[in-house]
Amino acid sequence: MLESCAMLARLLLRHGWFLATAESCTGGLIAANCTELAGSSNWFERGFVTYSNAAKCELLGVDAALIDRHGAVSEAVVRAMAAGALAHSHAQVAVAVTGVAGPTGGSAEKPVGTVWLAWATPMGVVSELRHFEGDRADVRQATVQHALKRLAELIQTETPL
Repeated sequence: MLESCAMLARLLLRHGWFLATAESCTGGLIAANCTELAGSSNWFERGFVTYSNAAKCELLGVDAALIDRHGAVSEAVVRAMAAGALAHSHAQVAVAVTGVAGPTGGSAEKPVGTVWLAWATPMGVVSELRHFEGDRADVRQATVQHALKRLAELIQTETPL
Protein backbone atom coordinates (compact mmCIF):
# COMPACT_ATOMS: atom_id res chain seq x y z
CA MET A 1 0.00 0.00 0.00
CA LEU A 2 2.95 2.32 0.55
CA GLU A 3 3.59 2.05 -3.18
CA SER A 4 0.13 3.53 -3.91
CA CYS A 5 0.75 6.28 -1.37
CA ALA A 6 4.15 7.09 -2.85
CA MET A 7 2.69 7.44 -6.34
CA LEU A 8 -0.16 9.57 -4.96
CA ALA A 9 2.36 11.74 -3.10
CA ARG A 10 4.36 12.37 -6.27
CA LEU A 11 1.22 13.37 -8.18
CA LEU A 12 -0.04 15.68 -5.45
CA LEU A 13 3.36 17.34 -5.11
CA ARG A 14 3.59 17.80 -8.88
CA HIS A 15 0.26 19.65 -8.85
CA GLY A 16 0.96 21.48 -5.60
CA TRP A 17 -2.22 20.00 -4.11
CA PHE A 18 -3.15 18.81 -0.65
CA LEU A 19 -5.37 15.85 0.25
CA ALA A 20 -8.15 15.60 2.81
CA THR A 21 -9.85 12.34 3.75
CA ALA A 22 -13.38 11.71 5.03
CA GLU A 23 -13.64 8.20 6.41
CA SER A 24 -16.40 6.17 7.96
CA CYS A 25 -15.92 2.40 7.58
CA THR A 26 -12.11 2.68 7.41
CA GLY A 27 -11.90 4.67 10.65
CA GLY A 28 -8.84 6.68 9.62
CA LEU A 29 -6.88 3.94 7.85
CA ILE A 30 -6.58 5.98 4.64
CA ALA A 31 -5.10 8.91 6.55
CA ALA A 32 -2.85 6.55 8.51
CA ASN A 33 -1.54 4.95 5.31
CA CYS A 34 -0.83 8.36 3.80
CA THR A 35 1.02 9.62 6.84
CA GLU A 36 3.21 6.49 6.97
CA LEU A 37 5.30 8.25 4.33
CA ALA A 38 7.96 10.65 5.52
CA GLY A 39 7.25 14.11 4.16
CA SER A 40 3.50 13.56 3.96
CA SER A 41 2.95 16.96 5.59
CA ASN A 42 3.87 18.41 2.19
CA TRP A 43 0.74 16.93 0.58
CA PHE A 44 -1.60 15.55 3.28
CA GLU A 45 -3.74 18.31 4.82
CA ARG A 46 -6.15 16.57 7.21
CA GLY A 47 -8.39 13.59 7.84
CA PHE A 48 -11.93 13.42 9.15
CA VAL A 49 -13.03 10.21 10.85
CA THR A 50 -16.80 10.51 10.68
CA TYR A 51 -17.96 7.12 11.85
CA SER A 52 -21.30 8.29 13.25
CA ASN A 53 -24.04 10.04 11.32
CA ALA A 54 -23.75 12.98 13.72
CA ALA A 55 -20.05 13.33 12.89
CA LYS A 56 -20.81 13.32 9.17
CA CYS A 57 -23.22 16.21 9.74
CA GLU A 58 -21.15 18.17 12.26
CA LEU A 59 -17.68 17.83 10.75
CA LEU A 60 -18.45 17.60 7.02
CA GLY A 61 -21.75 19.44 6.74
CA VAL A 62 -23.64 16.43 5.38
CA ASP A 63 -27.37 17.18 5.53
CA ALA A 64 -29.07 14.88 8.07
CA ALA A 65 -32.08 14.67 5.73
CA LEU A 66 -29.78 13.17 3.09
CA ILE A 67 -28.73 10.43 5.52
CA ASP A 68 -32.35 9.83 6.54
CA ARG A 69 -33.46 9.60 2.91
CA HIS A 70 -30.63 7.47 1.46
CA GLY A 71 -28.84 5.92 4.44
CA ALA A 72 -25.28 6.55 5.56
CA VAL A 73 -23.97 3.99 3.07
CA SER A 74 -25.09 5.64 -0.16
CA GLU A 75 -23.84 7.52 -3.16
CA ALA A 76 -25.53 10.75 -2.08
CA VAL A 77 -23.88 10.68 1.34
CA VAL A 78 -20.39 9.75 0.15
CA ARG A 79 -20.48 12.53 -2.45
CA ALA A 80 -21.53 14.98 0.26
CA MET A 81 -18.72 13.69 2.46
CA ALA A 82 -16.13 14.30 -0.28
CA ALA A 83 -17.46 17.79 -0.97
CA GLY A 84 -17.58 18.49 2.76
CA ALA A 85 -13.98 17.41 3.22
CA LEU A 86 -12.93 20.02 0.67
CA ALA A 87 -15.21 22.69 2.11
CA HIS A 88 -13.90 22.12 5.65
CA SER A 89 -10.20 21.97 4.77
CA HIS A 90 -7.54 23.73 2.74
CA ALA A 91 -7.14 20.74 0.40
CA GLN A 92 -7.69 20.68 -3.35
CA VAL A 93 -8.57 16.96 -3.50
CA ALA A 94 -10.45 14.63 -1.18
CA VAL A 95 -11.41 11.01 -0.85
CA ALA A 96 -14.44 9.81 1.10
CA VAL A 97 -15.60 6.31 2.03
CA THR A 98 -18.65 4.86 3.75
CA GLY A 99 -19.63 1.22 3.90
CA VAL A 100 -20.50 -1.95 5.74
CA ALA A 101 -17.27 -3.62 6.86
CA GLY A 102 -19.01 -6.30 8.94
CA PRO A 103 -19.26 -8.80 10.30
CA THR A 104 -22.67 -7.37 11.25
CA GLY A 105 -24.66 -4.42 9.95
CA GLY A 106 -25.35 -5.71 6.48
CA SER A 107 -28.77 -6.06 4.86
CA ALA A 108 -30.18 -7.59 1.70
CA GLU A 109 -29.85 -4.20 0.00
CA LYS A 110 -26.43 -3.38 1.48
CA PRO A 111 -24.62 -6.60 2.38
CA VAL A 112 -21.33 -6.74 4.28
CA GLY A 113 -18.61 -5.58 1.91
CA THR A 114 -20.70 -2.81 0.34
CA VAL A 115 -18.63 0.36 0.11
CA TRP A 116 -19.33 3.69 -1.54
CA LEU A 117 -16.26 5.77 -2.42
CA ALA A 118 -16.02 9.32 -3.77
CA TRP A 119 -13.13 11.44 -4.96
CA ALA A 120 -13.29 15.22 -5.25
CA THR A 121 -10.81 17.02 -7.49
CA PRO A 122 -10.84 20.41 -9.22
CA MET A 123 -12.69 18.67 -12.07
CA GLY A 124 -15.59 17.59 -9.83
CA VAL A 125 -16.73 14.61 -7.78
CA VAL A 126 -16.58 11.01 -8.97
CA SER A 127 -18.26 8.21 -7.01
CA GLU A 128 -18.22 4.43 -7.22
CA LEU A 129 -19.92 1.47 -5.55
CA ARG A 130 -17.75 -1.53 -4.73
CA HIS A 131 -18.40 -4.88 -3.08
CA PHE A 132 -15.32 -6.24 -1.33
CA GLU A 133 -15.00 -9.84 -0.14
CA GLY A 134 -13.60 -11.14 3.11
CA ASP A 135 -13.77 -10.32 6.79
CA ARG A 136 -13.84 -6.86 8.36
CA ALA A 137 -10.09 -6.35 8.03
CA ASP A 138 -10.14 -7.47 4.38
CA VAL A 139 -12.98 -5.09 3.49
CA ARG A 140 -11.28 -2.16 5.20
CA GLN A 141 -7.87 -2.84 3.60
CA ALA A 142 -9.41 -3.31 0.14
CA THR A 143 -11.24 -0.01 0.59
CA VAL A 144 -8.04 1.82 1.51
CA GLN A 145 -6.14 0.31 -1.41
CA HIS A 146 -8.86 1.11 -3.95
CA ALA A 147 -9.39 4.62 -2.59
CA LEU A 148 -5.71 5.54 -2.96
CA LYS A 149 -5.20 3.82 -6.32
CA ARG A 150 -8.27 5.40 -7.91
CA LEU A 151 -7.38 8.85 -6.57
CA ALA A 152 -3.95 8.58 -8.18
CA GLU A 153 -5.61 7.56 -11.47
CA LEU A 154 -7.95 10.55 -11.32
CA ILE A 155 -5.16 12.99 -10.52
CA GLN A 156 -3.11 11.69 -13.46
CA THR A 157 -5.87 12.94 -15.79
CA GLU A 158 -5.89 16.43 -14.24
CA THR A 159 -4.08 19.38 -15.81
CA PRO A 160 -1.76 21.24 -13.41
CA LEU A 161 -3.03 24.68 -12.40
